[in-house]
Amino acid sequence: MKIASVIVDVPAKHTDKTFDYLIPEEWTDTIQPGMRVIVPFGPRKIQGFITGIKSESAFEKLREIIEPMDLEPVLNKEQLKLAAWLTDTTLCFKIFALQVMLPAALKAKYDKKVKLAQGINKENLPVKLHEFFKNEQFFSWEDALKNGLVPILQREAAKGHLEIIYEVKERLKKKYIKFVQPLVAEAELEVVINKLPKRAEKQKEVLSYFVQHPDAVEMRILLKDLNISAATVKALVEKRLLTEQDQEVYRDPYQNRVFERTLPLPLTNDQQTVIKPILNTIENNLHEVFLLYGVTGSGKTEIYLQSIQEVIEKGQEAIVLVPEIALTPQMVNRFKGRFGNLVAVLHSGLSAGEKYDEWRKIQRNEVSVVVGARSAIFAPFENLGIIIIDEEHETSYKQEDMPRYHARDVAIERAKNYNCPVVLGSATPSLESFARAQKSVYQILTLPRRMNQQALPAVEIIDMREELRDGNRSMFSRKLFEMLKGRIERKEQTVLFLNKRGHSSFVMCRDCGYVMNCPNCDISLTYHRVNEQMKCHYCSFEAPVPKSCPECNSEYIRYFGTGTQKVEDELGKILPEARIIRMDVDTTGRKGSHERLLKDFQDGKADILLGTQMIAKGLDFPNITLVGVLSADTMLHLPDFRSSEKTFQLLTQVSGRAGRHELPGEVVIQTYTPEHYSIELAGKQDFDRFYHREMMARKMHSYPPFYYLSLITVSHEELITVISATEKIAAFVRSRISNRAVVLGPSASPIPRINNRYRYQCLIKYKREPELYPTLKTILDQYQPNAKSGLLVSIDVNPFILM
Repeated sequence: MKIASVIVDVPAKHTDKTFDYLIPEEWTDTIQPGMRVIVPFGPRKIQGFITGIKSESAFEKLREIIEPMDLEPVLNKEQLKLAAWLTDTTLCFKIFALQVMLPAALKAKYDKKVKLAQGINKENLPVKLHEFFKNEQFFSWEDALKNGLVPILQREAAKGHLEIIYEVKERLKKKYIKFVQPLVAEAELEVVINKLPKRAEKQKEVLSYFVQHPDAVEMRILLKDLNISAATVKALVEKRLLTEQDQEVYRDPYQNRVFERTLPLPLTNDQQTVIKPILNTIENNLHEVFLLYGVTGSGKTEIYLQSIQEVIEKGQEAIVLVPEIALTPQMVNRFKGRFGNLVAVLHSGLSAGEKYDEWRKIQRNEVSVVVGARSAIFAPFENLGIIIIDEEHETSYKQEDMPRYHARDVAIERAKNYNCPVVLGSATPSLESFARAQKSVYQILTLPRRMNQQALPAVEIIDMREELRDGNRSMFSRKLFEMLKGRIERKEQTVLFLNKRGHSSFVMCRDCGYVMNCPNCDISLTYHRVNEQMKCHYCSFEAPVPKSCPECNSEYIRYFGTGTQKVEDELGKILPEARIIRMDVDTTGRKGSHERLLKDFQDGKADILLGTQMIAKGLDFPNITLVGVLSADTMLHLPDFRSSEKTFQLLTQVSGRAGRHELPGEVVIQTYTPEHYSIELAGKQDFDRFYHREMMARKMHSYPPFYYLSLITVSHEELITVISATEKIAAFVRSRISNRAVVLGPSASPIPRINNRYRYQCLIKYKREPELYPTLKTILDQYQPNAKSGLLVSIDVNPFILM
């Protein structure tokens, strides 16, 4: 008798454990840990993951597994171990930790149906329900909701007349293509051709084709090449001369692209010094974390490529993470160009089917390198030789919903399991990583110069307050305007960066000061000019722009703040000859648009690339000689202790786009706070001085990397409920941990209401608190069952967004 330990697909406190199920006789040899199965759970049939197999159970009566969903495990042993680690470190449900490792296509979807109970006729039911059970024994739950039948159905279910059934439905569809091939030998085909009547001209043509090409050919190509209809082929299939077969093919997002093969470049002395210790760890199977700290354009990518080459030659695999927005075609080109079909690419621009196919290539060991955004860290490799995280300081490596993991932590955990190196690369490392390198927890490797020995671009910081005093009310300083004109005349390209999408930040009445706010959130609405709408970027509420002030009926409604659309309009007025490509969330929403816009810019179809932070990273175009930052202050004034760090990183990254090749580059940073150290030092690209200055501030206020943080956020539709729950939680935390830890709060969140739910938070700063995790787990256990009361408690360990 074999028993499976199963984690069921029900994220709730009382189901967050393994359940024992009997493995039926016929599957005792086939069912293995890591497979998905369908199991009975109460009255339902749901998906579950097998985490282990044993021979006895503490329970006497066990139910049987209904059926397996996979032929082979979708999660390997190391991933199951990783899921347990993820559950403990991020305080999430076990089911979330397992599901995060799978592509969306493998997450089960349930079809909910209303079914007549055994031995019941529709005649036994109220007349209103008869029409829904016309010829079938069941109908869909959607129909029940649409027609307001739920109360009646509940009454009938209580009498035992009806039951609700859940059918597990796979989302994925494999892609098949029809192929045609001859069933008989060449000689026989020739005989048949001679025997066919004159009017069967098309059939003769098809058979003659197969005499020349006896292999299988794609149906679509056959019909096109011979200009025939499918009926002709059908007739020959019925005569048993040809056969049709469906062959599975991968959906390849890059099938129409040819990648030019590239060869390893000769390394500079700096690069050789840096790559040596990495190659040493690969050779000797050692686990080590390297921080590759190199200025923009210093050739970090070549180090990655040559390290991976070494790993592939050893027969091992590599994972490369890049920020979602840097997954530009350029990055894909570099890896595909070097390693060809050995590369799988995973990012949010792919369809669910394409992601599933890329994932299967990895699972079937058909590729050795994965390049992708955050979730690619879970790629199902079984023999990892290196993990690389490019732009490691990026906040997008932290997942904001369950499980709230940081890709860097997962990378280090996986690398320990495989005894392999992790390389964290950045021109502006996060303070946490740099501090760890200073303490020799990580090994630091430095690339202080650009590859082509080009100087870093000259940076000029322009005080916009002075411009205002001199009567310049435009969003462009005179200096930047002159430089833009010069670039257009010389046919050189410019990148203009603004960290805001939309047209204006907010709409305000000049008479009474009224600002249009979202009715569901405590935040102002953003004006989008394309469809003349006001939008909330938190709950998606939309409203038309008012013609007059809703408060005082004044006509003086004006737009304040600057977004990318507004900059584009302004440029059109002052530089009508400039060709502009705008890149932000609104213009890159459609599949492939990101790639198309960058390709146009590369081909010289525009003079100015204007965009939000998606253009700050990874771009490497030879003709960019000017970078303009329109407002360096947008991030400085957010209620976030990392805002100075983020500003410094972003400005350094954007500046790094200029003058990367033959032509020298210049950078103009416009700001209203030129004296702020993060702007001043970004202008000098002086990370070391910034690090010391920022570390002093962090130490003074007990923030990371001197302390760890945990953030507890409580939300509910009633303010009183939120405050009292947060007060209880804060008091409980204080009573359980040492007085060396700091508990701040309860206090209202920086955005106190989202989607009509009030939000309060409590922040814990600590160094070593063995009791903290059990305490936080107790809080979650206590409040999670309260979903009925509508109270939501979420805990983020090491949060990146404190809003």
